[in-house]
Amino acid sequence: MAKIKHNNFIDTVDEVFSNAKKEGILHLYAEDKILTGRTIQIKGKEMFHFGTTGYLGLEQDIRLKEAAIAAIYNYGTQFPLSKSYISHPLYSELEIKIEKMYGIPPIITKNSTLGHLAIIPTLIRDEDAVIMDHQVHWSVQNACQLLKLRGIPVEMIRHSNLEMLEDKIRQLTTKCDKIWYMADGVYSMFGDYAPIPELLALTQKYTQLNLYFDDVHGMSWKGKNGTGFVFDAIKELPENCIVLSTLSKTFGASGATIFCKNQKLRDKIKTFGGPLTFSAQLEPASVAAAIASANIHLSPEIELKQKDLADKIAYFNHLLSQGNLPIISKNDSPVFFLGMGTPLTAYNFMKRLFKEGFFLNLGIYPAVPIKNTGIRITLSSHNQQQDITALAEAMEYHFPKALEETNNSENKIRQAFGIESGKAEKISESKEQELYIEEKNTIHDIEKSEWNRYMGKQNVFDWDGLVYLEKTFSQHPDPTNHWDFYYYTIKDNEGSIILMTFFTYGLWKDDMLATESVSIHLEEIRKANPLYLTSKVLSMGSLFSEGKHCFINQKHPLAEKAMKLLLDKLEEKYNALNADMLVLRDFEKDNSYNKTILDQGYFKIDMPESCVIQNQSWDTYEEFTKTLSLRSAKHFNKEIEPYEKCYDIAIKDKLSKSEIARAYQLYNNVKENNYAINTFRYSHEVFENMNESPNWEFIVLALKADVENPFVGIMFCYKNNNHTYVPELIGMDYKWAKEYELYRQLLFQTIKRANALQFQKIDFGMSASFEKRKLGAQIIPKVAYIQARDNFSMELMGTLQNEHKTRTGN
Repeated sequence: MAKIKHNNFIDTVDEVFSNAKKEGILHLYAEDKILTGRTIQIKGKEMFHFGTTGYLGLEQDIRLKEAAIAAIYNYGTQFPLSKSYISHPLYSELEIKIEKMYGIPPIITKNSTLGHLAIIPTLIRDEDAVIMDHQVHWSVQNACQLLKLRGIPVEMIRHSNLEMLEDKIRQLTTKCDKIWYMADGVYSMFGDYAPIPELLALTQKYTQLNLYFDDVHGMSWKGKNGTGFVFDAIKELPENCIVLSTLSKTFGASGATIFCKNQKLRDKIKTFGGPLTFSAQLEPASVAAAIASANIHLSPEIELKQKDLADKIAYFNHLLSQGNLPIISKNDSPVFFLGMGTPLTAYNFMKRLFKEGFFLNLGIYPAVPIKNTGIRITLSSHNQQQDITALAEAMEYHFPKALEETNNSENKIRQAFGIESGKAEKISESKEQELYIEEKNTIHDIEKSEWNRYMGKQNVFDWDGLVYLEKTFSQHPDPTNHWDFYYYTIKDNEGSIILMTFFTYGLWKDDMLATESVSIHLEEIRKANPLYLTSKVLSMGSLFSEGKHCFINQKHPLAEKAMKLLLDKLEEKYNALNADMLVLRDFEKDNSYNKTILDQGYFKIDMPESCVIQNQSWDTYEEFTKTLSLRSAKHFNKEIEPYEKCYDIAIKDKLSKSEIARAYQLYNNVKENNYAINTFRYSHEVFENMNESPNWEFIVLALKADVENPFVGIMFCYKNNNHTYVPELIGMDYKWAKEYELYRQLLFQTIKRANALQFQKIDFGMSASFEKRKLGAQIIPKVAYIQARDNFSMELMGTLQNEHKTRTGN
């Protein structure tokens, strides 16, 4: 199986966060000597604090502070023993008060993350299954990874997609005992709610369905006794529902609480729930503060505090309704999210608000899709009405200015978030008509000499190559082999070409660049559902080509403006097509437009390395080996050259009907054995059209020992303008592959043929770089830039990959 270098998710996140840190937006330090909750000092500037998750401001309540101080004096800074042995003197009182609040005995844990780790592996039995909302908190998703070690199905659905949830339930009903759906009560980024009435209705329809809620962001500001959003919605906890709440955040202290109706299950979790057994218990100060907070929650005062915050939320909503800011998920929670679209706009806006004296939170990938970057604003009891008024005015004033300075628009943002999209804006060629952009839908509308001048030496996309690609894919009835073509040319006002590129629009497998284990798993599902986990993708270039799909005259003074204009046009096309993903492919790692592209709302991923041989010229094998390293030359002399005599080698411009059938069979052999780059299987017409094109030829290897078959290996090669030789596809009979070094022989015969034809370059593709390097290929790191409607597919690929690692240890 051919190997490739896969993208590392952590590297992508690190780059996104590093850029935000450079902008002075993340990883900041508060500098206050005394914190009040209303303001916070950063870099010497006092700002009004609109970024807290302590919505009722109880962390500054004098009663909680005094209780914590007294506990330290009385009991010390910690009680260093596991609760399995003994709890410190304050625990019992806290448990009694929390039970009074909820009417159910609680399980108290150090924090919510450890709470999930304590309950989920204990709660979920081997015969059960889990379905997660893909926006459920990371701590829930992390705890569910442990279930995969036990072979428990862990599925994922798009955010609050009840149709998808019900479909998953139906799939699992005959395979599992209980099915647990895991969600947040209030989601921390957009402040939207779980659809609890609808979920409860599903539990009536499917008796196997159970619900598990993380409600840490719904706590205190909602519900009787401040028991939270979920308890307020369900009124009484049913047997088939588990809720994790918090003693932190709005509650003002530290720790988390777990509630379940089943006494036997509660005892089991408390007796042996992982971190409950082996982790330290809450410090006396935290428990004392929690007791003081519980007293407030059990008193009429909590309703006054809830009303005060609700009034401020309503006031802020009223102010926002007077303007036209793209606020996502309007509701009565204390969490607001102002859509910015691109990171660049978000950075600009936040810096403006910082200067005005307002601290807000950045919402960025991976917490939200990169194109759904925005600003999270949270209200608390500390905020005064005049602060809220000033914030709303500052937002209204600076929002359009941030858009203008970052080449963004309100309409673009609304389209990115799918809200009130309205009429699509027309992309201006340029305010001063400096630039003109043309879009064509066929290569036949572009002059051949002009296209070849700028793009003609690249891979399979010179003018003739694109004629072949259009003929093969543009009218194909099979949706997996059908592509639409878009050609873009940008010229200055004198008609000089600054930029030229092409895009295709079609279906991709979401796991195309995932690890082989993920693809193998998904291909089993696709036997019954061929389009499972596929997306509509608008991509630079095509899945049939690789290389520099975009020409840019970097010496032109308007080159960067041309790139921005292209990005604008692509966003317009992306939205018009309602594509799931927009991909800019095959850029070199250190390219001049990295920042420009990232600022417009893309994230960067590492692509498989590209393999290229250039400027080779040799007459004898001895001369060839001199182009290699000493180690590679030994490899050639031992593993390749001796096996050449085992084959009859032919170069064919045409294949007979039976030979095409055999070639297609061999191609399918490779396709079925190689998931390194998991694309759809090409149809028979792809190869028939090759056979009719004068630009294609076939390197055919027949094994002298296998007289039953006409040939056992084939390389499908494209000849580009006497410049670039492209071994595009390969076919092999694996029966003989290992014994006769078939793959390596095909690689060498390709090099030999290109040398004989005096081609200056061989584009050797993106897989098996180790083998190609040994034959003299240069390995070129490549990156792609991506926008996606949501992070669902990428997160699901991550969970599947982690599942394989936990099961195999690889």
